[in-house]
Amino acid sequence: MSEPGTIDTRQEIEARAAEWLIERQDPESWSAEDQDALDAWLAQSPAHEVAFLRLEEAWCRSEKLSALHPPAEARARRLPLMLRIAAALVIAAAIGGVVATRLSPPNERVFSTQVGGHEVVSFADGSKVELNTNTTLRTRMTTQERVVWLDKGEAFFQIKHDAAHPFVVMVGDRRITDLGTQFVVRRGPGGLKVAVMQGRVWFDPADRQQASQSAMLIPGDVATVSQDKMRVTHASQRALAKGLSWRRGVLVFDNTTLADAAAELNRYNSKKLVIADPAIASETIGGTFGTNDIEAFARVARTALGLHVANNGAELILFR
Repeated sequence: MSEPGTIDTRQEIEARAAEWLIERQDPESWSAEDQDALDAWLAQSPAHEVAFLRLEEAWCRSEKLSALHPPAEARARRLPLMLRIAAALVIAAAIGGVVATRLSPPNERVFSTQVGGHEVVSFADGSKVELNTNTTLRTRMTTQERVVWLDKGEAFFQIKHDAAHPFVVMVGDRRITDLGTQFVVRRGPGGLKVAVMQGRVWFDPADRQQASQSAMLIPGDVATVSQDKMRVTHASQRALAKGLSWRRGVLVFDNTTLADAAAELNRYNSKKLVIADPAIASETIGGTFGTNDIEAFARVARTALGLHVANNGAELILFR
């Protein structure tokens, strides 16, 4: 245990979580006071809760560990070894279910949308994932684990919480662990963004050496990662809802620069908007536009901003 006033490292938290779990395996020695102490430890930090949940899931999946029930003296002698095994299981579970892959056949599926596409994926546990344009999502959903990988694009998650089987989203070297929530994840060339609408998520790097870039996100929190740097800001529910307007097939711009609006619409269309004149890129525009209707956007830009529009077939070019 750490001294009062110190902050445990992730390795120390995982080791303590493993110790709690091992001690709980002996029902004869596990008391109500022990359970109270465990509950208090879990309540101290979201990192404690997440580490314990991951380890508990890995423990339940592992037939080898579940078969280890030696007498008390033997268990005491073997505890350090078991702690190392348990910690290893935590790491394996955290990076995508390596243990489960070896112990049970994976149930992997791939879902994808084309440019301008939109798809809702429903799972047996009641969870749903809504895929936005040009998105690829891989899933491994079994009775032992719930892991998905967002390879590219954007997805809105509505997760049925199950404390025994946390829902984990892997995005490159970042990991999002659901604690009962609705959230959206967007992965693009500019980096990664996670916004929480309801509940909580634990957002951390898969690389244990970057533990300082972990954060508990609550409703309204928006975490962005660019060039390995994480930043957390807060947005209003109105702003978050506006960011999810793509679920209704529209994009809402409110005093948005022409460059940003064009870039957003280009995500949904094969035909692209091109800002030919850098001088107009910072001019602002507002309105609600269909995700696949760049012609309507060009007409409004021409009328409201006095721009010219040239159509060469593959592009709509805006200039003054």
